[in-house]
Amino acid sequence: MKGLTAKEEEIMGFFWEKGPLFVKEMLAFYEEPKPHFNTLSTIVRGLEDKGFLAHTPYGNTYQYYAVVNREDFSKGTLKKVISKYFNNSYLSAVSSLVKEEDISLDDLKRLIAEVERGKK
Repeated sequence: MKGLTAKEEEIMGFFWEKGPLFVKEMLAFYEEPKPHFNTLSTIVRGLEDKGFLAHTPYGNTYQYYAVVNREDFSKGTLKKVISKYFNNSYLSAVSSLVKEEDISLDDLKRLIAEVERGKK
C-alpha cells in the first residue's frame, strides 16, 4: 500500500467519516480560505490512481468512495513505521514506547493479557 501525504490523509478522513462524496461537497468541510475546487479534484484523482478511492459516474461528474478502509490503512502505516524505524522489530517498537514512558507498565500488562486472551 502506498503512503499518503498529510493532505491526502486529511481528505481520506472525509471519505472514511462521511462515506461517498462529490468533490464539491468536500468544500463544505473547510473553513475560509477554502481550497480551490481544482486542487481538491487533483488530490482526489491522485488518491484514485493510488488505489485508495474509486468513483461512480453521475452525468458529467463523479462521486468518489473509499476502497481502502481506515483500519487497513492504519495497519499498513504501522508496518511501514516499524519497518523503517525499528528494523521490522515489533519488540523494539514496544520497548521504545515503554522506555519513553508513552506506555505504562500497567498498560503493557493489560496489552499482554489481551494478546494472550486473543490467542486462546
